[in-house]
Amino acid sequence: MIGSPPRKLVVLALAAAAMLALSGCAIGYIARGAYEEARLLWNRKPISAELSDDALSPDIRAKLETVLAVRRFAADRLGLNAGGAYLSVTQVDSGAIVHVVMAAPQDSLKPYTWWFPIVGAVPYRGYFEEADAEAEAHAMRANGYDTMVRSAVAFSSLGFFDDPLLSNLLKLDRVELAGVIIHELFHRTFFLPGHVMFDESAANWVGARGAVDFFATTEGPGSKDAAEARAVLDSNLKFARFLLAEQARLLKIYMSGRPREEILTQRAAAFAEIQRDYARLAPELSGLERFDLDKEPLNNAVIINYLIYFHDLDNFEALYRDNHDDLKGAIERIIALAKANPNDPFYAIWEAARAAQRVSSARPIAADNCDSKPPKKWSAPLITSSRAASPIFSAIARSGSSGE
Repeated sequence: MIGSPPRKLVVLALAAAAMLALSGCAIGYIARGAYEEARLLWNRKPISAELSDDALSPDIRAKLETVLAVRRFAADRLGLNAGGAYLSVTQVDSGAIVHVVMAAPQDSLKPYTWWFPIVGAVPYRGYFEEADAEAEAHAMRANGYDTMVRSAVAFSSLGFFDDPLLSNLLKLDRVELAGVIIHELFHRTFFLPGHVMFDESAANWVGARGAVDFFATTEGPGSKDAAEARAVLDSNLKFARFLLAEQARLLKIYMSGRPREEILTQRAAAFAEIQRDYARLAPELSGLERFDLDKEPLNNAVIINYLIYFHDLDNFEALYRDNHDDLKGAIERIIALAKANPNDPFYAIWEAARAAQRVSSARPIAADNCDSKPPKKWSAPLITSSRAASPIFSAIARSGSSGE
């Protein structure tokens, strides 16, 4: 049923808040978000109509057909809520639709958070104008925070509207595109307010694993696209393990109790080590070429940006194996565990993965995730607990180059 205009405006404003937060509360800020969301929705064109254009290039045609096939696969085979999403396309002017600001103290991996309706506290804030994002970052730096400004090329309205495919995503190759569509459809299916790290890491894993299953099913397990999708998934898992170790390196410094100036000096040396470590790892990674961790200036906001999307991915993979490589079953289990444990979803996933390992002869999950329990409140923005049993602290104990 079509709602009344006031109801439409309220829903539009809430969806805009979700869009701003998930790409990344003053009334003017939300109003601008509602305007931009409405503009994207108003300019939608059915993908079927685009495909009927004989002048459409073969490359764009193949990608639009892939989008339709992926959303159908996600709904039918993975149980995701596709609804009417990605049946249309909207032309956008540039590669980025939102510019996202992130911030963190210089001596902590606990991010600064903003609060939005629906999604709760999130560790970033989105702006439609890059200058506005830079101004916010400048103000945060003046208050002593590390900052980062990045662009976002996709968003989810969390099911409030039938999101269109944005034309900038057609610059991606078909494997990347498939992963993004499944990632966003997972957000449309499930979102745990106030736990962005869990939401994004779960969606990241579902998107990458879903792309593998899609191409293996539609083109064959030995196809070029299926092999490329598997390489991307494997790279994501490797990168997640790398980040776990580097997070431990920094936490050992920040929790040392040493004077602040000494901590800042040691973290500079740690950042240099992190860049050298990544330079050695980068040649092994596929699909992560867009990351310049070994070249870009590092600070805590930059590190947190990566951690949000690549946290504990091995535990999701362990649940997939425990479900006999049934991705739909693994997704249902992840969502059920998160719903049953809304305060500690990562802890619940870890417990399930650990139990699966005890009764399975499959290869271990990540070593750091198997040796000990994560702390309660694992789903907080980043680790702040001092509970010594966590895998992070187990990794700290093994870190020999942490600025001693």
